[in-house]
Amino acid sequence: MSQAATPRLIAENRKARFDYFIEERYEAGLALQGWEVKAMRAGRAQLQEAYVYLRNGEAFLFGAHLTPLAAASTHVAADPTRTRKLLLRRSELQGLIGAVERRGFTLVPLELYWKQGRAKLAVGLAKGKKQHDKRAVEKERDWQREKARALRRG
Repeated sequence: MSQAATPRLIAENRKARFDYFIEERYEAGLALQGWEVKAMRAGRAQLQEAYVYLRNGEAFLFGAHLTPLAAASTHVAADPTRTRKLLLRRSELQGLIGAVERRGFTLVPLELYWKQGRAKLAVGLAKGKKQHDKRAVEKERDWQREKARALRRG
């Protein structure tokens, strides 16, 4: 019997949508150790401080925090903020390298999820928002909320 086709969310970087305009999304696999998979299954992952960087034609996830379970890793020294390699197709990597180096984009981890039993990371190709952009988004969100309240009341 196969697993459900819908991805199950492990962790989400909510601040990314507030700080950046997300232009494109990519799905990347992760090179993980056994204790990291167990920690993810227990929901002990955080992406708040994480970012993606490119080096030597490869992508790495830096700063993601996976809290090890007490009983999971007895023979391995668990490093919660270990740098993890991202698994992307060569063509995707070349496109990302071009966008980051030449067009000034940033790679931002958006969410960590399970897909067909494998841990996947949604990576966003993003442009940073300025302070006035953030205020405009917040103002628009407040206006939509007020409009919805007025429609419910009236």
